[in-house]
Amino acid sequence: MILGKILLNKKVISSDQLEEVIRLQASHHKKIGELLMMQGYIQESELQQALKEQYWRRNGYWMID
Repeated sequence: MILGKILLNKKVISSDQLEEVIRLQASHHKKIGELLMMQGYIQESELQQALKEQYWRRNGYWMID
């Protein structure tokens, strides 16, 4: 599961905010999480929590959706 979808599912960001940073990503060459923080949409703690979930999902340890 991608980081953006995790943050959307947790209602931390809106789909409009995600779409905006995806557009910005093409010109800024930064990661989605960095851009979300730069825009003030998320805090570092929210990013860290979402990255942990992403890691656990990718490695098959996440059981609850």
